[in-house]
Amino acid sequence: MTASAIPSSLPELQTKTELIQELSVAVRNIPDYPKPGILFKDITTVIGDARLFKATLDLMTEQLKHLAPVIVVGIEARGFIFGAPLAERLNAGFVPIRKKGKLPGKTISYNYALEYGVDTIQIHEGAIPSGARVLIVDDLLATGGTAAAAAELVQQAGGVVVGYGFMIELDFLEGRKMLPSNIPVESLLHY
Repeated sequence: MTASAIPSSLPELQTKTELIQELSVAVRNIPDYPKPGILFKDITTVIGDARLFKATLDLMTEQLKHLAPVIVVGIEARGFIFGAPLAERLNAGFVPIRKKGKLPGKTISYNYALEYGVDTIQIHEGAIPSGARVLIVDDLLATGGTAAAAAELVQQAGGVVVGYGFMIELDFLEGRKMLPSNIPVESLLHY
């Protein structure tokens, strides 16, 4: 696909580059959230617009289909927004990764360090078939800690991570450095 070519399902008369620019502008900036000095990238302005949300999913599907996942894993909570519809479009199953205590039944857990403490994420035991090709999806790649923890959890569950997909990547935080260099990281928007 050339830089100006777009999938036929995207809005007519708009190149991929123009559409990505429109999406980039549509993401709302909220200063000092959740704490002073942070410029929060709010995706609700994109997902609240049916045309922009569909275009985002179309573009992400095009970007990720070469990875041929069997399972798409979405990271709580905004990873569910993109992960579930992407799984359907990629003809894959969807498995949620949740915060500790949110899944019923037997789970596999992974603890990872935060700036000021430790967090735990979980996945259902048996949710990922042994050796299954897994795509990890979230709305945003920042420092990379949560995505790296999700990959560890997927591996504990028996899956093979074949790639990461994000709507947004905050390039200045260098989150890619937390992820293995031999596994593709695809981000639609870069700030």
